[in-house]
Amino acid sequence: MPVLVITGTGTEVGKTVTTAAVAAAALAAGRTVAVLKAAQTGVRPDEAGDVEEVARLAGAVTKAELARFPEPLAPATAARRAALQPVRPARIAEAAAKLATEHDLVLVEGAGGLLVRFDEAGGTLADAAELLRAPVLVVASAGLGTLNTTELTARELRRRRLDLAGVVIGSWPDSPDLASRCNVADLPEVSGAPLLGALPAGAGRLAAADFRAAAPSWLAPRLDGTWDAEAFGVREAA
Repeated sequence: MPVLVITGTGTEVGKTVTTAAVAAAALAAGRTVAVLKAAQTGVRPDEAGDVEEVARLAGAVTKAELARFPEPLAPATAARRAALQPVRPARIAEAAAKLATEHDLVLVEGAGGLLVRFDEAGGTLADAAELLRAPVLVVASAGLGTLNTTELTARELRRRRLDLAGVVIGSWPDSPDLASRCNVADLPEVSGAPLLGALPAGAGRLAAADFRAAAPSWLAPRLDGTWDAEAFGVREAA
């Protein structure tokens, strides 16, 4: 799995912190890691973006960002309003493929959900994943509503014959409600893919050293971690 595309079921589901956790676990396993942010929106040129946040939490990753647009909008809209060139799927794929020649793992983080548009032609992160023939990791929320958005994302990946590597819950609450506890069993069912981890709420606020030490315990072995989906489900159902 030299390239792994990471998308969310929507915005604010914990995609960047999950990317950092995957990077930290891979680094702990002795792998070299690059993180590519296809397009950063809503961040000024002098502000730290998602790639910098991943590096702060995970450690020694190679950082790459293809474009930055000032307004917090979908990349295609933000590029148009800023009168800047958009980022096209072919450029994302080319950059990721180049990084893959120099690293054991390349994490490509999208913007928002799978079908958020990057250019005026409707190019998406899914198109980049197709060009790369790369598996896709879906980051989902824990609570009510997540089954619908996760299943829609999984259906689109299957329609495109893309490999859905699995689902990670981007923010697991300290006191999960009934819907969240039930979703542990239901997310693999609706997605047709394994649950590969659950990050505790507030993980991104941990000190970097604590984050790196804990990251493998939040992720399944396929992501270089030690997290056990069955044990987690039994515990939360109790």
